[in-house]
Amino acid sequence: MKLDEKCGVNGSLVGRTEPHLGEEHQTRGKAVASAGAEVSGKQEANGKQEVPRKSLNMYTWQEIQRHNQQADQWLVINRKVYDVTGWAGRHPGGRRILTHYAGEDATDVFRAVHLELDVVQLYLKPLLIGELAPGEPSQERHKNSQLVKDFQELRKTVEAMNMFDPNLGFFFLHLAQILILEVLAWLTVYQFGSGWRVTIFITFLLIISQAQSGFLQHDAGHLSIFKKSKWNHLLHKFLMCHLKGLSGNWWNYRHFQHHVKTNIYPKDPDINMGPLFLLGDLQPVKYGKKKIKYIDYKKQHLYFYMVGLPLLMPVYFNAKSMEMMYLRRDWGDIAWVSSFYIRHFITFGPFYGIFGTLLLMYLVKFLESPWIAYVTQMSHIPMQMSTEENRDWLSTQVLATCNIEQSFFNDWFTGHLNFQIEHHLFPTMPRHNYHKVAPLVRSLCAKHGLQYVNKPMLTAFGDIVRALKKSAALWKDAYYET
Repeated sequence: MKLDEKCGVNGSLVGRTEPHLGEEHQTRGKAVASAGAEVSGKQEANGKQEVPRKSLNMYTWQEIQRHNQQADQWLVINRKVYDVTGWAGRHPGGRRILTHYAGEDATDVFRAVHLELDVVQLYLKPLLIGELAPGEPSQERHKNSQLVKDFQELRKTVEAMNMFDPNLGFFFLHLAQILILEVLAWLTVYQFGSGWRVTIFITFLLIISQAQSGFLQHDAGHLSIFKKSKWNHLLHKFLMCHLKGLSGNWWNYRHFQHHVKTNIYPKDPDINMGPLFLLGDLQPVKYGKKKIKYIDYKKQHLYFYMVGLPLLMPVYFNAKSMEMMYLRRDWGDIAWVSSFYIRHFITFGPFYGIFGTLLLMYLVKFLESPWIAYVTQMSHIPMQMSTEENRDWLSTQVLATCNIEQSFFNDWFTGHLNFQIEHHLFPTMPRHNYHKVAPLVRSLCAKHGLQYVNKPMLTAFGDIVRALKKSAALWKDAYYET
């Protein structure tokens, strides 16, 4: 993929319009029915004729599934067929999200990641080329149509319960918590100087502020704080770029791929950790059979503590963020991220100097990193990983995700990501409503025989290492077999 492709500020499957592509597709592919204009009007009761209108091409799933390449991408939303090939490079969520769903039904993921559907539907119109033939099911034939229908009914139910309405007071308190910690850290240094006891104390304050900023930017990035996308985008820039010093566009580009194809190798970038870590059952065997040994992978569950936990934030995330901003010449994010460093130099520079302030910033990131690593990895690494199997939306998310038991502390410590199943099914839902819809999701999973995993937090932490150890053993067996 090209790093200079458009990767904007939400996970939309659509964006700016382009000239209608319908004419081109009247001669492409094998249509089930002709797209010719109706030439005979239907006589109505009042004696007037209907205005002749153009009918849509009709396509079978067999035809649609052939258009699944980067240079030829069709997808289906609510039985309508769209060609996004020529427009994918301008997609606000990045080209790859569309590529991941080329040739597939994208109805549920489209509904999941969009906030203002009435606006988005306007942008879909120029991409429409046809619809599913009358005899075709609404989703691919191998999918459980009753399960898909039941999940869509669940979606309607939680919408009727107003579960997508944000509580602005809830999010204001979380933002206030962050800002108070930031101000308190500066006031402490200003009042008591930069001795080692003070430095330890303000480091503790800033670690909490940084972690909670990460959780709140996650809410804004998923458009779950305000009902208007633009306000979510603006707050996301403030939280991710100004308060955390990372590119918001980089985060969205990476994170939305993770959401739409969770634990699907190699489409989910969060599980493509080679050559440092080998995850799941497939990647270790692949490396082992090819005799690939960049590192002694049979010890990866041990060096996870020395490398994975402390270096995720200060090294990996920072490097990837800076790389994308530089390669894409993302001047907007560069300016926002620069404000993070300027703010620290202004507030802490007079007490620690430039070099000391940099050390303080990266000490905070270093100590924050295990917190974020545990919270983000405990719900996915121990779960099922596979190559593309084109499952329905509910199965995709439930098989690849687990929850952590609820408590006041767990909710706060994880930013409500202890409800990862509900979050992945309904990404734009405000997190304060996850616990309300969890019983409904659990019931639907039980009806269709899907295991709804909910475990204690410490067990979840341990499962990360146990999963790494299992993958290491698979690599070792494949690597040393004769």
